[in-house]
Amino acid sequence: MVETVLDGLPPFRPRLPWWGPDLQTIRSVVVKSRALDGHTGERLYFPLADGSGDRLAAILNRAVPATRLPLIVLVHGLTGLEDSFYMRESAGYFLSRGFSVLRLNLRGAGRSRPYCRTQYHAGSSDDLARLFASLSADLTANGVVAVGYSLGANLLLKYLGEQGGSAQIDAAAVVSAPLDLAGTSRRLNRWRNIPYQRYLLRYMKAEAIAPGAELSAAERRAVLGARSVWDFDHVYSAPRAGYDGAADYYARTSSGRFLAGVIVPTLIVHALDDPWIPAEPYREFDWQSHRNLYDVLTSRGGHVGFHGGDVAAWHDLAIVRFFERLSRS
Repeated sequence: MVETVLDGLPPFRPRLPWWGPDLQTIRSVVVKSRALDGHTGERLYFPLADGSGDRLAAILNRAVPATRLPLIVLVHGLTGLEDSFYMRESAGYFLSRGFSVLRLNLRGAGRSRPYCRTQYHAGSSDDLARLFASLSADLTANGVVAVGYSLGANLLLKYLGEQGGSAQIDAAAVVSAPLDLAGTSRRLNRWRNIPYQRYLLRYMKAEAIAPGAELSAAERRAVLGARSVWDFDHVYSAPRAGYDGAADYYARTSSGRFLAGVIVPTLIVHALDDPWIPAEPYREFDWQSHRNLYDVLTSRGGHVGFHGGDVAAWHDLAIVRFFERLSRS
């Protein structure tokens, strides 16, 4: 079934020098994206109807010439933003295929930070529901699809599972989704992943205390004193969002527990050598029993990597084929 919706896309093959899971993963940090050079964007803001006064900032890149393809909404991962390498690279390729693209900054991330008192977390699927509900008619005229990366993939799967047949998008794709957040946190605590954890924690802290955020003195101390991602979530993310510590937070927001509720067609792309995310939840889930989930599990690719010898990351090639196939059906 996956082969059918991907129209015979060749399997992923890494391209030198990006060999192995770690080099696949860090390429998105060490290489500058020029995929959107020459493209103009429209700044949009989406007020969140939850009484907070917060609003999300996004940038819209319209396909030229206009097409009848659906709008693609991109949702970044932890410490990401609209200009993250993978967001720009995906947007550039999707535009070349005739899709208009909306690159979202989650609550308190990137360009949204000055307009938000609070901040996104692993359970913030309500923000996606509010965003999709507020898209204007001219943006949704040809339908809406969405792509989530890493933590953004977790949020998108959670939204889809919660909404079921009421989801306000026509299809979705996710890349490197952490189906088990507790397992991912434990994986990040491994000795080999210390550099990754330090990198993430540095930007998580900077994002949490950036101008615009409203923190108490105790919350600020908790953020600055966190020594690991688990610690940060235990003392800050979880209590601030109403969860009883990190274990409760991870258990209630992990996207794996929402998969069975997904109704809209959803492509799930993941590399089993991902250095951050354990492969066991992917191997153990019964994909064949859920006809709306199209799993594409590769042996290599790293975390939101999939850098091969093609014109775009392999996951983008797969996503475009998936959405194009659905648009024709």
